[in-house]
Amino acid sequence: MVMVELKGLHTVKAKGKVYHYAWRGGPAVTGEPGTPAFQASYNEAIASRQAPDATRFSGSVVRYKASADYKKLAESTRRNWGPWLDRIADHFGALSVRQFDRPEKIRPRIRAWRAKYAETPRAADYGMQVLSRVLSFEVDRGAIASNPCEGIKQLYAGSRSDIIWTDADIARIRPHCSIEVQHAIDLAAHTGLRAGDLVRLSWSHVGEEAITITTGKSKHRREAVIPLYDELRALLKRIPFKSPVILTSSKGRPWVKDGLGSSFVKAKKEAWPEGENLNFHDLRGTAATKFYVAGLTEREIAEIMAWEEEHVARIIRRYVGRGAAIKERIRKLNEARTR
Repeated sequence: MVMVELKGLHTVKAKGKVYHYAWRGGPAVTGEPGTPAFQASYNEAIASRQAPDATRFSGSVVRYKASADYKKLAESTRRNWGPWLDRIADHFGALSVRQFDRPEKIRPRIRAWRAKYAETPRAADYGMQVLSRVLSFEVDRGAIASNPCEGIKQLYAGSRSDIIWTDADIARIRPHCSIEVQHAIDLAAHTGLRAGDLVRLSWSHVGEEAITITTGKSKHRREAVIPLYDELRALLKRIPFKSPVILTSSKGRPWVKDGLGSSFVKAKKEAWPEGENLNFHDLRGTAATKFYVAGLTEREIAEIMAWEEEHVARIIRRYVGRGAAIKERIRKLNEARTR
């Protein structure tokens, strides 16, 4: 009979006999190689491996990845969370779901897992965020009573609330950028749009009074509506029309997000060879600060930047520099006194 090559099949010879296993360390495959019975035995073993025990935490991860909650996440978020979900399944998968219902027992194990990434505390906290979301999903479906991640403090003590691009920062990176990257930085600082939305921003999104564009983060369910204030109008006039899309590379073609990102990182390394804790996303904080200092309310900023209104106060605290916020409060208090 012809032996069909089966992926992962492990063959062992012992005492003159040949034994077949679905994979190294896996169950034995019965029947004569090449027969339908052998194939059926192999298929059954593979199916059992792919369908984890529902009582184990590996099953919890699988359920979460198949859930509407997970599918609702932005594509970029799912891309970032995927590797962490795999790490979580590898580390905790063999545990029973019930073990996560005993906080005093499971929390030390969770902390021990996080400690593996302690050298990069922000990454460790990110992994905890993903684990906590899976556990919250299990709470919602009634599998466990509470989320044992709650109450575990973050490792990373820093805050990006004061990390925004100042005029001096932008002036420092500008000589190291192509004019096309400069346009992207300026447009981000004036609109607050994410890189993914900036690279698809077209001239047709620019109306008489505002730029209106659905945001990728919301899966295009929300619109950012950015008023065309004088500085933004002047910036748009400086950007040449080379394509229906506003931002283009040096070749005159629309940027892709990764291409813009790599060009930006290269320029930042040249501007700050010693390193600098600024990233492209922090330009959103620059825009939010600009709007806040100009006297716009939190609700107005939420509408401009397509943020959820109920979360806007927290997000403003995160992105708007404390100094700028204090200056704005002083201005309001002074205005109230002179009325």
